[in-house]
Amino acid sequence: MAKKAKKKVRTLSRRNLSLAWSTIRGRKGGFAAVLIAVAIGSAVITACGVLLETGLSSGVPAERYHRAAVVVGGNQAMPVEGDTDPRLSERVRLPAATVAKVAAVQGVESAVGDISVRTAVLRKGSVLDGPPVYGHGWSAAALAPFTLRSGTRPQAADDVVLDSDLAQRAGLARGDTVTLVTGSKPTSYRVSGVAEPESSLDRQSAVFFTDDQAARLYGTSGKIDAVGVLASKGTGADDLADRIKKAVPGVVTYTGDDRSDVETLDVGQMRAFVVEVASAFGATMILLVIIVVSGTLALSVQQRRRELALLRAVGATPRQVLRMIGGEAVLVGGIGAVLGAVPGVLLAMLLHTVFTAGGALPAGFSLVITPLPVLAALLICVLAARIGGWLAARRAAKVSAVEALGDVAVEPKKLGWVRLSLGVLLVPGGLAAAIVLPIALPGEAAIDGAASSALVLVIAVGLLGPKLFGGVATLLGRRPGDATRFLAISNSRARSRRLSAATTPLIMGVTMASAQFFSGTTLAAAAHDQAADGVKADHVVTSDSAGISPGLAEELRRVPGVRTVSPVARTSTILTWPDGDSIQYRISTAQGVDPAALPDTMDLDLLRGDLRGLNGSTVALSRLVAGTVGVDVGGRVDVHLGDGTVEKARVVAVYENGLGFGDVTLPHDVVTAHTTDHLDQWLLVNSDRETDLGAALKPYPTLKVRDAGAVTAAPTDDASGGGISLVLNVVLLGYLAIAVVNTLVMATVSRRREFALLRLVGTRTSQVRSMMRKEAGIIVLCAVVVGTIAALPSLIGMSYAIRHSVFPSIPPLMYLGIVTAAAAIAWPAVMLPARLALRPPAVEAIAGPE
Repeated sequence: MAKKAKKKVRTLSRRNLSLAWSTIRGRKGGFAAVLIAVAIGSAVITACGVLLETGLSSGVPAERYHRAAVVVGGNQAMPVEGDTDPRLSERVRLPAATVAKVAAVQGVESAVGDISVRTAVLRKGSVLDGPPVYGHGWSAAALAPFTLRSGTRPQAADDVVLDSDLAQRAGLARGDTVTLVTGSKPTSYRVSGVAEPESSLDRQSAVFFTDDQAARLYGTSGKIDAVGVLASKGTGADDLADRIKKAVPGVVTYTGDDRSDVETLDVGQMRAFVVEVASAFGATMILLVIIVVSGTLALSVQQRRRELALLRAVGATPRQVLRMIGGEAVLVGGIGAVLGAVPGVLLAMLLHTVFTAGGALPAGFSLVITPLPVLAALLICVLAARIGGWLAARRAAKVSAVEALGDVAVEPKKLGWVRLSLGVLLVPGGLAAAIVLPIALPGEAAIDGAASSALVLVIAVGLLGPKLFGGVATLLGRRPGDATRFLAISNSRARSRRLSAATTPLIMGVTMASAQFFSGTTLAAAAHDQAADGVKADHVVTSDSAGISPGLAEELRRVPGVRTVSPVARTSTILTWPDGDSIQYRISTAQGVDPAALPDTMDLDLLRGDLRGLNGSTVALSRLVAGTVGVDVGGRVDVHLGDGTVEKARVVAVYENGLGFGDVTLPHDVVTAHTTDHLDQWLLVNSDRETDLGAALKPYPTLKVRDAGAVTAAPTDDASGGGISLVLNVVLLGYLAIAVVNTLVMATVSRRREFALLRLVGTRTSQVRSMMRKEAGIIVLCAVVVGTIAALPSLIGMSYAIRHSVFPSIPPLMYLGIVTAAAAIAWPAVMLPARLALRPPAVEAIAGPE
């Protein structure tokens, strides 16, 4: 063990690093490509780290709770031991008696119970644009605080106070009449006053009723949303929060920016999503940086075969070669990682701005920048460079001096047996993951298994690249052509190692772009088809406000000519099930339906069971979720409803159309009782042709009658963060594009002596350019063909797992865009350096250094 430790010290010793630094200074051009690959990788990893830390520790300043030192609320996350606690989608309410318990705690000046009622402001018959509007009791105005700018507090049931921004946008002043819609019912109120908040409202608008009227509209007796706590003078918020937690069990206290998590639920949900996506994307980028840096270093070592052969010939040992290349990798990796730190922070700021502008992050969600992400990126990039340097230097260090000198003239034709064996084994492994797993595994494991095949096949392509590239060149060589075509194909076959190392990032980009984009289009197409084919109703009633009052369904049933009315409420649930010693969970979109009206209005494509038994503590699951959870008809599963209430539900049916309507179907009354607003999303209506539903809905200006196409597919679990995922995927593919340009430029520039020799033996400059154009064509063709072939098994497997079809949805224009992007990236990366390499006279070029 002591001997091994000594070797590690030698690798990073001052003498070895000094030698490595001298080689780097002597071959700046050769190491520039490695430096660029590491620096950009460091920038992206740093940006991911900054976003991750932002999600973990940042927040949004409180608006309505600006003055409250502490806010007491329910636990908006489901505790999971050993894993991230998933966020609940609906409000977790508190007993109204909590206010008195909190008020009795030492250090509390006053405790104010707060409730929120989702409402909408009508202006000229339409819903006023802007942030969502919430109604509260006037007593909660002290938590901001709101100060009356004009008028008086609400004193009668038909009095309201508007916040100043809402009043300005609606064109209202004290004494005016405003129409507010709560649920579906419009009601006229007198504006008794206009109030100014101490902190501006950017994410919401506020309407204040009398406390009694707010409670009536709230509709949930004995419950409140939260308790705002004003602290006594000299009492710290954190100390007071600890006292409240000890005195009032079962509550969660929020201080600082965490108060906004209770104020608007989307803040906490977005923070959790940022953490999840940044972690997953960061892990992918780390793997990608290792692959790209290793490939770039391998190409750099290949271009130094003459130098390394000479070192071996004059007595350098394999250990010394390994040590030297290891030192070079550490130095270049460290410098590149440091250079990428500041751009990484700037990239994080840019991503934060883009996410905020696109609505993926709430306004005011501040970016947290500390040294930790920079240090993590530095460590990761140095390790990636060290691993890449070791992998690249192994063969150069192992071969004998005589073999090394022989390798200078011609690339070795044979791949190492380990590399060849591993690559050959990964091909059937990737195909099995795409073909066998979707058939053999249940639920989402089949989709995940199929998705993994793309990565496995990309790694196989990287290992077998020279064989594949040489094979493509051999096939193209069978067709006769001119001298430049012959030279291009001969070069591609003779330099297959170098060209495959340069082409692998492009193949990887084509594969990953195809897998990412076309898996999304396949999923979206399946969801759209299920929703479009599954709606059997003649009409769909939708709302321009928060939703539809549940009582409206019964009112429509009494309209002459209406045969069936099926209310549909949507929410999000968390399913949990045991897996050995741990508990697994899955967040699933859910719908609440009336089983009696379901057969005439919605086709879920029932596979087994009976949907008529959907009542009480029962549930119907989609095929994918039933397979994931491992439960079937007659079994039981724990369903955590949107507000955290747990239903030990018995499965009564399994259906196919989960993507279109939601993976979990529950009784309608169960869902509405546990949502924040207790509203329906749609009413599916069957009626006689002459029935005028518009006339029946005339008293409800926010409701519209539409055709069946108004029913949209159920949102996926991460639909709210789809913009974040898209932007991060673009960043990932952008890194691959830079890596492609980097390696292709590096490979082309290193051939200036070859170009000079061709010109000296009589080849015209125009013929060399023609040869390079054909080589660029071979590179693009190889990347597109091999990249597409590597992505197809994954897409076919996913399509089969999702909808039992082996035909994924691949929009032709989108695929053409990928092909065009591959050509647009590779072509100039080959041709521009070739033109620069051909500028010097041939005699000067061949006499110059490598």
